[in-house]
Amino acid sequence: MSESLYSDLVMKKTFRSIDGETLLDMDLPRIDFVIKGLLPQGLAIIGGAPKVGKSWLMMDWCVKISKGENIWNFKTKQGTTLYVSLEDTTSRLQERLLSVTDQAPDAHFATFGFKIGEGLEEQIKHFVEDYPDTVLVVIDTFQMIRNPSKELSYANDYNEIEIIKKLAEKLKIAILLVHHLRKQGDSDPFNMISGTNGLAGGVDTMFVLDKSYRCSDNATLYCSGRDIDDRELDLKFDRECCRWNFVKDSLEHPEMLLPEEINLLIDFMKSKISYEGSNTEFTNEINAAYGKAYDAKSLKRKMNKYRRELEENGVVFQSNRSSGKRILKISYMSQSDDSAVNDDNIGGHKNVVNVVTIGTEDDFSQ
Repeated sequence: MSESLYSDLVMKKTFRSIDGETLLDMDLPRIDFVIKGLLPQGLAIIGGAPKVGKSWLMMDWCVKISKGENIWNFKTKQGTTLYVSLEDTTSRLQERLLSVTDQAPDAHFATFGFKIGEGLEEQIKHFVEDYPDTVLVVIDTFQMIRNPSKELSYANDYNEIEIIKKLAEKLKIAILLVHHLRKQGDSDPFNMISGTNGLAGGVDTMFVLDKSYRCSDNATLYCSGRDIDDRELDLKFDRECCRWNFVKDSLEHPEMLLPEEINLLIDFMKSKISYEGSNTEFTNEINAAYGKAYDAKSLKRKMNKYRRELEENGVVFQSNRSSGKRILKISYMSQSDDSAVNDDNIGGHKNVVNVVTIGTEDDFSQ
């Protein structure tokens, strides 16, 4: 929004609203995932009891994402990762890394970080400037970057979270905070995250790693968020390779198939190649070709909903008004002919382990 437009809205105290039809037809950026279906860009928090295995899980995630490897059944977006482990020494980080991988990943590790409002934001910004393909920053633990002088309240918790959340949004990365649970149990595992509800209210995604009893190798990873389905992942810890292995997903159904209308639309456009006209005329052509009776408005809504899936299958479209009429422009391009298609995974990484300490000198001779 331009400065003049913002000033005008402030002076007049008006909303800059968008009508529903325009909003539905806008080609807006979709949520980008670091772990598809599990960890989107933005701010996330993972809670768990002390020594439950959160750090092993975070180490594994950082390594696999930096390599572009799947995490269980979930695809990852390859990129540089930074694991800020504030309760560990460099020696311990090395031992952990040797336990989870025998190949040097393009992951970075740090053992020092400033507190929120005292330099942490600048450290993260500078890291992303140095490594523009950064996709994930893990801070272990959240308590180590908080200001201990602030009283415990919803407002203070939310305000601290909001600072990190805005930074993640600005940098277009995922920031994952490792945190502890309260000692008392609760029927809702997310209510056990230490602190007020301001933490849960401020983050985009929440995880809780919970064991039924401490000596067990089995645990459940509870997942919830604005952009993911609520799910429970049953995991089992492999003590030999120090890795949490997948056992079962509470969402046992396969990935959702595209609706019939969208599949037929893709098939139709492969022969049609391009079309320009009204939504109704386009729907009538599909109905005639396949003997269907689709409603034009319903089909257009599904096109908007599955815009990304259509693009992944070579179908792109835009809708605008011309002479008071809504005009649909749609075309098909074979993926083999589209040299402009970008792969989500960023390649070309050097297999180098980088252990860095941001903001201070560190002795790596330990």
